[in-house]
Amino acid sequence: MRWVTWENVGVDRMACAWLIKRWIDSEAEFSFIPVAQKPLPEDAEPFDIPGVRFSHRRGHCSFHTMLREFNIKDPILEQIAKIVDEADTIQDAFLEPVAPGLDFICDGIRLISVDDMTALERGSLVFEALYAQLLASENV
Repeated sequence: MRWVTWENVGVDRMACAWLIKRWIDSEAEFSFIPVAQKPLPEDAEPFDIPGVRFSHRRGHCSFHTMLREFNIKDPILEQIAKIVDEADTIQDAFLEPVAPGLDFICDGIRLISVDDMTALERGSLVFEALYAQLLASENV
């Protein structure tokens, strides 16, 4: 399936793309459109764009929405959703201590990447590592 999101990906879009490839659609292809472009491509499933099915809901990030919509039950992914929620939104205080660092790293990935596809690929490694670390911490 083809998935589409806005260009200049950040923490939530990187997290969603990783989730899509890892748990939802291993053959996923991604494309990027300018912010606020209308109409959206009809041949792709949009994500992390206001007003689409897979977007922010009730104060939660798009990653969180995708977990709910696809009925993915994994406690590590639930914890990542909390981290991404905090990393992707302005916070006065952080309950998830890694959230500001994750946002900072994802911003840096975007800066050193020649395009959004490269940023998604590099971001995927970060989220894979985060998942592994959280899993290892749970088993300690």
